[in-house]
Amino acid sequence: MASNRHLGRIVALQTLYEQDFRRGCDDQNFALEEILVRNIDRYRETIDDKEFIEQLVAGVDQKQVELDEIIRPVAPEWPIEQIARIDKVVLRIGVYELLFEKGVPPKVVINEAVELAKAFGGDNSSKFINGVLGTVLRNHENKKVSSTAPKKVSKPKKEE
Repeated sequence: MASNRHLGRIVALQTLYEQDFRRGCDDQNFALEEILVRNIDRYRETIDDKEFIEQLVAGVDQKQVELDEIIRPVAPEWPIEQIARIDKVVLRIGVYELLFEKGVPPKVVINEAVELAKAFGGDNSSKFINGVLGTVLRNHENKKVSSTAPKKVSKPKKEE
């Protein structure tokens, strides 16, 4: 059986995928909250941490534009509009967890996203997801290092 967090990510993926699909069909007669409640209810016997799912879905939904802007330069050969819908949603979840959720080790986030891609994506999805998330993580770590690195201060010259 899948771990509770893994199952939570699957429910979040299903919810966000349906939302993205309905947007693509110009179906404005839906609410993300309704989709989420229905999907959580479907697994109510096995889900212990509904709050995790709710936070993940809400976070990805609220930061979707920002997440897409982070993904765009990392996968320039694949414009966000051309990435398979399921891969795009897996990437959004992974990037959100990497950059905005604290407490989950980056390797776990990437591994979980790769597993979702293997289960729900195409033949090359897992490699694509792994590469993009690995690059996002490296870029983020490099940014942190450069922003916290001590500034080089030149020594004053001795007066003679």
